[in-house]
Amino acid sequence: MPPGTLFVVATPIGNLEDITLRALRVLKEAALIACEDTRQSGKLLSHFGIPTPTISYHDHNEVSRTADLMERLEAGSDVALITDAGTPLVSDPGYRLVTAAIAAGVPVVPIPGASAALGALAAAGLPTDAFRFCGFLPPKSGQRRKALEELLEETCTLVFYEAPHRILDTLEDIEAVCGPRPVVVARELTKLHEEFLRGTPAEVRAQLAARPSVKGEITLLLGKGTPIADDTPLPAAVAALEAQGIPRMDAIKQVARARGISKRDVYKEISG
Repeated sequence: MPPGTLFVVATPIGNLEDITLRALRVLKEAALIACEDTRQSGKLLSHFGIPTPTISYHDHNEVSRTADLMERLEAGSDVALITDAGTPLVSDPGYRLVTAAIAAGVPVVPIPGASAALGALAAAGLPTDAFRFCGFLPPKSGQRRKALEELLEETCTLVFYEAPHRILDTLEDIEAVCGPRPVVVARELTKLHEEFLRGTPAEVRAQLAARPSVKGEITLLLGKGTPIADDTPLPAAVAALEAQGIPRMDAIKQVARARGISKRDVYKEISG
């Protein structure tokens, strides 16, 4: 008997009308639906009258459950993988199951649909010719700033997911590390209180800080910086910062950020 098919099915991130006709058909025809949270997914399935049995599949049971699901797939059953919202594997469980299926020769079929990252990018007003999805930034400020420093040389739009209770601190760290680059906070996408806040990190942070609290799902986008016109030779620019007591590598980073070039290019110029 040929193996079944693993369908990776995107579900709505808020508005239930965003599910596709193909996704509804696959969820109805599958032998089993693997859900991140069966209770949460149960609301979606009940709304559309889908009686397919469900099984939990999340970070804490991924190892054992992958083995169970692989047995079903190899026995010929079709399995649909969904998460609480959006596209599976995008900051959600599923990678282990997909790679196991591929290794075993089980067909893996994507059923595309809603994605907070792509939805936010489409309406943010930032360049879309190239972008990088970075998932969640580290929860602690020191680690978060280090991660942001490693992204300074990126020339594309950066897309992050962030928790509402950390967004103010994250915007503060972005301002400190990246300067006044354009940012967009997309909150509660496709839901009743959907909104986009645009500006510099400090401007957007001020808008959010003025509220009693910040709630909802947040997608954070960081655009490219605007290079500052400066004819000062790079060695002189770095030396001027060092004269102010700024460490050499930090001075190189600041000059690179201000000119819109890479640290490597600055270092090469001042070392040549």
